[in-house]
Amino acid sequence: MPKQRTLPADRVDPRVLRTRALLREAALAIAAERDVESMTIADIAERATVNRATVYQHYRDRDALLLDAMEEEVGRLARAAARCPLTHPAQCAPGELAQLFRHVETNATLYRRMLGPGGSARFVNRLRELLAEEVAAQLGAAGGDGGNGGATAPLLELRAHYLAGAFVGVFTRWVAMPGRPTAEQAAEEVWGLLRGASPDRGAADPP
Repeated sequence: MPKQRTLPADRVDPRVLRTRALLREAALAIAAERDVESMTIADIAERATVNRATVYQHYRDRDALLLDAMEEEVGRLARAAARCPLTHPAQCAPGELAQLFRHVETNATLYRRMLGPGGSARFVNRLRELLAEEVAAQLGAAGGDGGNGGATAPLLELRAHYLAGAFVGVFTRWVAMPGRPTAEQAAEEVWGLLRGASPDRGAADPP
């Protein structure tokens, strides 16, 4: 009798993957239409054409589903941040910083919903953590040349979270501003603040 083949333990049933993809798409579509706080599991289930019980088979609650749905986007944003040389002692903002703002702008409505008062705290925390990781990697790689002054790992971690929190705060306000500055204008302003001076006063000497 031929031996029965079994799937590897880490293989996921394609039907499960399809269902999760439907749920993520439904959650993001609703999030782009209205405040996340008003979204319910029933809303997501209806949009995905499944029943509520199916949603709970895959996610424990709405925020867990939203976090999973936004994970890919958060990853893209973190990678864009990693390409931005925050330790670069340039007078003008590096082009990568403007690219970071443009990346957020391409999904401005979604970020406005997710970061706004009716958004998801778990999403905000996840975004801040990933940005802090990328910033910490840059500061650690720069060492003393980046102005770290031989800072210990805990101090570098504080600096990374300070910068990550600043970026999250700026993004939150920027996408909600009527007639908001362009990505290039926002990048120049933020770069001036990072370098210790507002752009209209001229950049300070590198720290």
